[in-house]
Amino acid sequence: MDKIRQWFERHGFEVSSRFADTLGMKVKNVRLFFIYASFATFGGFFGLYLTLAFWIKLKDMIYTKRTSVFDL
Repeated sequence: MDKIRQWFERHGFEVSSRFADTLGMKVKNVRLFFIYASFATFGGFFGLYLTLAFWIKLKDMIYTKRTSVFDL
């Protein structure tokens, strides 16, 4: 398990450190930005899903389908 963690630290986190070096920032801040951005994008799609589900339910409550002409 320790070898796997070391491999990911050597190869996976190198992207964040290179990006931080080119921008002149701390690596910790770059990693936190990517974590927060991933949560924000997931939360945005989840919020859109809930909004659309609410609209569909509201539409079904307003426009009820009548089976015949005599259901007035």
